[in-house]
Order: sequence, then C-alpha cells, then structure tokens
Amino acid sequence: MNIGIDIDGVLTNFERVMIDYGTKMSVEENWPINLNLNKYTEVKAFNWTDEQAEKFWNRYLVKYVTESDTRAFAPEIIKKLHKEGHKIYIITARDETGMPPEYYGRMQELTKAWLEKNNIQYEKLIFASNKAKLEQCIENQIDVMIEDCPGNILEIANKIKVIKFDCQYNKEIKGENVTTAYSWYHIYDIINKMKEE
Repeated sequence: MNIGIDIDGVLTNFERVMIDYGTKMSVEENWPINLNLNKYTEVKAFNWTDEQAEKFWNRYLVKYVTESDTRAFAPEIIKKLHKEGHKIYIITARDETGMPPEYYGRMQELTKAWLEKNNIQYEKLIFASNKAKLEQCIENQIDVMIEDCPGNILEIANKIKVIKFDCQYNKEIKGENVTTAYSWYHIYDIINKMKEE
C-alpha cells in the first residue's frame, strides 16, 4: 500500500505543543487564556488575533519544527510498515508562514533534518502548501492517508481512505472512509486489517 502520513498532529503531538506553549505565551504576554480545544487553529483555539498568532509562531515555530518529540512508537511503526513493503509518503502542509525572518526559506530543510534525526523512513516528502492534500494523494496514488486536520480529513475521505489520528479538535469528524486511531500501534492494526480486505 501507498501510505500518506501528515507530520503536525500525526507524527508530532501538535495539540499538546500548542496548548503548552500557547498558555506559556499567554501568561508571559499577559493575554487572557480563553481556550476552546474543539477548534483546530491556534487563532480559534486561543481566541487570538492574527498578530498574536504571528508573534507566537515567530517565537516558537523553529523550536517546534526542530525539537518536537515524535508521538510514541511512530518511527518504530513506520519502519515496520516500510519493511513489510508499504511505501511511505510524508505529506505536509507546512510552509513559511510564521517563520522568523532569519529562518525564512528553510522550512523544508529543517523538516528533512527533523525526519532524519528521528529515523522516520519515507519514499517521498511532499510539501502540499501550494496544492490541496487530496490532489497530492491522488497524484501519488495514496491508498490511505493518516491525517488530523478536520478539513483535510473530510476532503480526502471523499476519494481515499483516511485514518484520523484522534485529537480534541477532530472528535466530531466522521465519515464512511474515516477510521479513528488513538495511537501508532492502533494505526498499525488498522492498516493490517485494511490489507486483509
């Protein structure tokens, strides 16, 4: 199978990082903490302005991109899937938005270095910022996409199977082509069952 894997929220615990660093920033900047964890973006989750979000990412984006831990067992399961003959496509919507000026233009380089540092095996790394993830999935003949973003899950599931990595902000997302996973070992089990179908 050709397996598409998102980075933020799937390989990393984006939700936890956003809460931890968002509340830290709010306290440091004396911004009110008004969290709604059912919302996907930091602007909506924290009820921030675009300017506040930009200040947040300017301060923490490079740290997040270069130092985040992987979700438990992600490298191990990807290695197993790869060894069993599956092809791994990392498909991310990461772009330069929020990058501090001194790092602008380096998102792809920093992302590749992080994947290498964390021993994430893949055939191809795709930055889908200029093209919808669904288009990238179709173009690369993806059989199943592992995703957390509510909008992407719904769009991709119209054509391709999606494994939704469970997060607070996507709990309400359901669909015929959507299977919820709660861990990387759960993802492995779901993929093995898909193979048998």
